[in-house]
Parts: sequence; C-alpha cells; structure tokens
Amino acid sequence: MGENKKRGVMLSGIQPTGNFTLGNYIGAVGNWGKQEKEFDCFYFLADLHSLTIRQDPEALRHQSYSAFSLLISCGIDPDKSVVFAQSQVPTHAEMNWILNCYSYFGELSRMHQFKEKSKLHEENINAGLLTYPVLMAGDILLYQADYVPVGADQKQHVEFARDVAGRFNSIYGPTFKLPEPYIPEEGARLMSLQDPTKKMSKSDTNPYGYVTIVEDRDTIIKKFKRAVTDNEREVVYREGKDGINNLITIYSVITGKTHDEVAKEFEGKGYGDFKTAVGEVVADELAPVRTKYLELMSDLGELDKLLKKGAQRAYEVSLPTLLDAKHKVGLLYEVLDFCKAK
Repeated sequence: MGENKKRGVMLSGIQPTGNFTLGNYIGAVGNWGKQEKEFDCFYFLADLHSLTIRQDPEALRHQSYSAFSLLISCGIDPDKSVVFAQSQVPTHAEMNWILNCYSYFGELSRMHQFKEKSKLHEENINAGLLTYPVLMAGDILLYQADYVPVGADQKQHVEFARDVAGRFNSIYGPTFKLPEPYIPEEGARLMSLQDPTKKMSKSDTNPYGYVTIVEDRDTIIKKFKRAVTDNEREVVYREGKDGINNLITIYSVITGKTHDEVAKEFEGKGYGDFKTAVGEVVADELAPVRTKYLELMSDLGELDKLLKKGAQRAYEVSLPTLLDAKHKVGLLYEVLDFCKAK
C-alpha cells in the first residue's frame, strides 16, 4: 500500500460464487489492477454476503480460493493493494451490527436486489437477505473509502452507505467518509451472447450466454461464433442491433478502438468474420489470466499465506474506524490481547 495521504481510497468486493465472467473482467476486476497507480486499493472476497443463499461448504471454500486467485491473475498486485477475504477480518461483522442499529427497515425493504432475490429464493427470505446492504455499507465505511467501483445497477448500495454514514455522523460527529460510486464509462455492462437484452451472468442457464475468464481458447472462440446477432450483415453500432452492439462493445474495450473504427475495420465483411475476430481478441486477452490462475491454484499453501497477509493488513487499517465508532456509541472499545491480530 502506498502511504501517500493525497491518494484516494478505492474499495470493491466480489462474491466467490462461480467463475468470473468476461463481464466481471471488463466491467470490474480487469480494471482493478490498473487503479493501483492512482488509488490506495482494497479488494476483497465478499464471502459473508454469499451466505444469504444456501451454499455447499466445500464448494464455497474452493470458490473462495478460486476467486482470490482470479483477482491476482487479473492484475491485482497483493504487494500494492490489500486483497483479502471478508470473513477473515472480524471488524466487518462487528461494524455490521453497529450500523444495523442505524438503518431502517423501510429503506432496506425498498432495495432493488432485495425485491429481486426474494422472488428468486422465496423458500429462504432470511434476515441477511434484507440487511446485507448494511454489511456492504460497513465494508465500505471501515476503510474510509473515497470511491467504490460499481455497475449502474449497484449504485443504490453506495447511496445507502452514504445515507447511513451521514446519519451516524450527524449524531456523533465526523466518523465516516461519504463514498462516491465509481462507474466506468464503457464496458460496465456486457450482455448475454445468447440474449443480448439481458446482462451477461454466471447464473445464466445457457453456458453459451457467457464466457468465463479461465476457459480455454477454443471454447471462447466457439461461444462467440454462436453469439446471437440479427438478419443484417453490417457491423455497425446502432439502435436495434443489440447483439452486434454488444460484440462491438467487447471488441472496442479490449482493442481500444472506437465504435466507428471497429465498423470501418469490418466494412464489407460478414458477421462470421467479425464474431471470430471478437472471440480471438478475447481469447488473447484472457490467456495470461488463465495461465496465472492455474499456477496459483496449484499451491493452496501459498494462497493461504497471501490471504493471511491481506487479512492482517485489512484488520490494521479498519480497526481504528471500528474503535472510533464503538467509542462514540458508548461501547467498551479496548482491544483485548486475545483479540489482537497475531
């Protein structure tokens, strides 16, 4: 971590449930390593958040190792950023309870994702599903984050964190920094390759709708060749061409070319050539990620060392904010010896 106090603090987390998709890579984790140049960065596995849905314990542990490996494989340097698992840093759970007491049922029940997930998991509408935005707020506020990289559909959660922080600050005085959402201008929302009206998602029942960032080259190209387009032949970005627009966005983000430059490059060529080209540039982009990932996953002992290093640093940074909040609300806030990080 850099010690330059003028650098802003960037924080983001991702749930360790399943492999990251190309959408995760382009819209989020692929940019996280680049942000180390400008910000002090904290990136974490939101494994506590994943418990709102019933998980297979062994699968979750494997996915946590996998997701941690992917974060590093995507370019995050654990010597420059703090990379850790949420559940290994006890300040998160403790701050969650404090902030729960400054959050209101009405505002939580109006959150978009609570409504959506309640419909998807009617048999398990648990309290965590309702209050996980409070845990998310604590994740952010513990580190006095300036910015939180989110998709447009996640902006509501940052606004909630600001509301809770402002409410707490108005009662007890300056305690938490009010974070700002950080939304990339391009590529923040990739669409399904099979249904370009829907967001690309690892929960898609059609495996040809998404690309995971550790798939082999042949599989990636095959999926792009089967991407849904339209009945025209012109590679151009315009309204009504959702499938082609999605492919142009992907090609544009990876190559750095504008939409107009992409259209000019493929002028007079058919969709088949274009889809193959998109698949090839994606495969080339992801090849070193896959190689690094396989290398890391072959040594879980080394991963445990990296996880411990990240958790210790995260605890050291987040503890002062937690102790300040505990003191202000009247709790006993001395850290007892047996609670201190070893």
